[in-house]
Amino acid sequence: MKKVMSIIAVALFATAFVACGPSAEEKAKIEENAKRVADSIQNAISASMSPAPETPAVDTAAAATTTAPAEEAKH
Repeated sequence: MKKVMSIIAVALFATAFVACGPSAEEKAKIEENAKRVADSIQNAISASMSPAPETPAVDTAAAATTTAPAEEAKH
């Protein structure tokens, strides 16, 4: 009798577990969201690996010394 009750309990639990799974529509939404996130990650990786635009280096010490004589010339 214990074995029969155990088999029935396992069958009920298995049925309840399978019935609580996501529907086909929910699975499609999950897959679409996963693709969108994967594309976003790929775009971010590509952008971070592309070479940065070259900007000229600014020498702040030279800029500070060149402005002082220019101010004196204005007076």
